[in-house]
Amino acid sequence: MAIKIKTAQEIQKLRLAGRLAAEVLEMIEPHVVAGVSTGELNRIMHDYMTNQQNVIPATLNYHGFPASSCISINHVVCHGIPDDNKKLKKGDIVNIDVTVIKDGYHGDTSRMFEVGDVKPFAHRLCQVAQECLWLGIEQVKPEATLYDVALAIQNHAEQQGFSVVREYCGHGIGADFHEEPQVLHYAAPELKEIVLKPGMVFTIEPMINLGKAAVKLLGDNWTVITKDRKLSAQWEHTLTVTEDGYEIFTLREGEKPVLPV
Repeated sequence: MAIKIKTAQEIQKLRLAGRLAAEVLEMIEPHVVAGVSTGELNRIMHDYMTNQQNVIPATLNYHGFPASSCISINHVVCHGIPDDNKKLKKGDIVNIDVTVIKDGYHGDTSRMFEVGDVKPFAHRLCQVAQECLWLGIEQVKPEATLYDVALAIQNHAEQQGFSVVREYCGHGIGADFHEEPQVLHYAAPELKEIVLKPGMVFTIEPMINLGKAAVKLLGDNWTVITKDRKLSAQWEHTLTVTEDGYEIFTLREGEKPVLPV
């Protein structure tokens, strides 16, 4: 497995791309309301990325993906395709996932949105998924392993009665959208072999299900749903390993760690 260690110049480019990706999610927040279509949200983000930020939306035409963002509602785990006929309703939980390319380097991030008042169990799922992300991030430092990251995520999700999706994971990122290593969110023994070194850059993006972990790929070959049709939630950041810990490139304005009390 060839994991690329990024140079200082590459880190600076990734830092900028990550900040721009975070700004897309900051910008779209007031638009995520009942009655708006996911197609409209995608258009707003595409226009912002291309006209305001002068970045390339990385998902558009990536292996044929037809949109500039992934928007996944309720039991959609990931890779939901924006659609003018799919309108948000009160009580929905929604993941919006964006990746920008700036000066040849990628910034990748996602977050959950709650539309109006959501059921307490739906809110709790979103909260625990966010805690899982941060518990994973907190493990990142030189000489730790990706096993440490995954174990923290899996333990917390399962202690709260939720499950961790296994088929989809985080990934190395840089000039390429998806690089080594694969960042699994469950404690697979092979992760003990992946020792973290300064200059590694990757995403952590746990997908946490209300019911069972099993997922199903729909006929469009993109949309992934929970097999039991129960809710799923995901949060994602891009970060680098530093000499004494980590630096998150995709932090949103005012964002603080969300850890279990």
